[in-house]
Amino acid sequence: MTLLNEDFLLTNEPAKRLYHEHAEKMPIIDYHCHLEPKDIYENKNYPNITRIWLNDGSLGDHYKWRLERANGVPEDLITGDGDEYDKFLAWAGTIEKAIGNPLYEWTHLELKRFFGIDEPFTTKNAPAIWEKANALLKTDDFKPRNLIKKSNVKVVCTTDDPASDLHYHQLLKQEEATNGFKVLPAMRPDNALRINQGDYDAYLRQLSDVSGVTITDFDSLVAALAQRFDFFNSLGGHLSDHGLNTYHFRKASKPELNQIIDKARQDNQNLSAADIDGYQTALLEALMRLNKQFGWTMQFHVNVLRNANGPMFRKLGADAGFDSMGSQPGIAGELMQLMSDMAEENNIPKTIFFSTNPNDWLELATGMQSFQGGVTQKMQLGCAWWFNDTREGMHDQLRIMAQQSLLPNFVGMLTDSRSFLSYPRHEYFRRVLCDLIGEWVVRGQVPDDDAYLGKIVEDISYNNAHDYFGFFDQK
Repeated sequence: MTLLNEDFLLTNEPAKRLYHEHAEKMPIIDYHCHLEPKDIYENKNYPNITRIWLNDGSLGDHYKWRLERANGVPEDLITGDGDEYDKFLAWAGTIEKAIGNPLYEWTHLELKRFFGIDEPFTTKNAPAIWEKANALLKTDDFKPRNLIKKSNVKVVCTTDDPASDLHYHQLLKQEEATNGFKVLPAMRPDNALRINQGDYDAYLRQLSDVSGVTITDFDSLVAALAQRFDFFNSLGGHLSDHGLNTYHFRKASKPELNQIIDKARQDNQNLSAADIDGYQTALLEALMRLNKQFGWTMQFHVNVLRNANGPMFRKLGADAGFDSMGSQPGIAGELMQLMSDMAEENNIPKTIFFSTNPNDWLELATGMQSFQGGVTQKMQLGCAWWFNDTREGMHDQLRIMAQQSLLPNFVGMLTDSRSFLSYPRHEYFRRVLCDLIGEWVVRGQVPDDDAYLGKIVEDISYNNAHDYFGFFDQK
């Protein structure tokens, strides 16, 4: 069988029909990614495939970097200042050994869909691929905005700190009609939430300056964040996103919260676990109220072991490939306590739960069902995230979502990527989705009805996200 032929991942006839007649044609809403708005606005050609594919300065795809380290590639050819052609050859040598890893298939999909390169990527043919890809990258078709359009993307949601001035979002909003797609901010207030990490006092001063609200206590912190919600909302923002590597539910009084903030501003390394838990719970509840008030969707990304390699973290910083699956037991139960507390005041917004640990998925999926209502699929089990971004991981997440809730209401895939070449991951997901539904047809679990099942596939691929997030609602 040819590598990545037109029916790859489609193992039954219903799956092939559902994919080619329904999923394949649907546009993309990328509601969570790490693209830089500046890069989209400036719309510059990348000088070579290494820069768009592997690393551009300190930014890049740390999925790839992890594999290269496993293959013994020197750090100079991963995140360092090594020759960019040598970096490309090192990636080719790594991919030759990556069979069974999703990056093997994603890499070949990206070469095929963007560059028309059908052959396996090896060190032998890497020189020819380097020449062909780099020639294409010089053309207008390979500028960032055209790569987004070529991928049939209608919405890109970036990841933005509340203290951001969203300068490039403001510029891109003026060019929305010309571009034919939206680039929208999604708020990631992790710097406000992680009270014990970084320079908390300096961050609050920055947030005060940009919001115009002098932060002196918990109430003024929430007022500053409310101002940022209003600003993000004015530019089309409809989501917030919250990275909870670990989490424990704990209620704290207002005087206690103010004391915790004062302590953190003086020395945030002196906080107790109870201080951190009480502060994070109170701030999450305030953020839930703001999400509900503005009609946004709140995303929880949980259970991650971050920056495990201390020396490499100190050398390269975060997001360099030194994270792994978390193992906090009972984190889903802690989140359900948070939901329960907010249910008392009817302030649970639309919510999507993601965890790197698939052991959490069933608990999250069953727990969220206790808080449904008022909105179609108000609570969602997010797509297979990060280390689970595999055929098997996607299959398991879809199965759990179907068995415990309503799969036809699911909002589908996202890229979670820093690369303009990552959109074939949506194709990969859609093929897995169609194959799973096709299996159900073959086993007689669902009707062999292409019109009925095709609509479900189209909805999960695009329509549900279109309706759920409200990106196209008139303001």
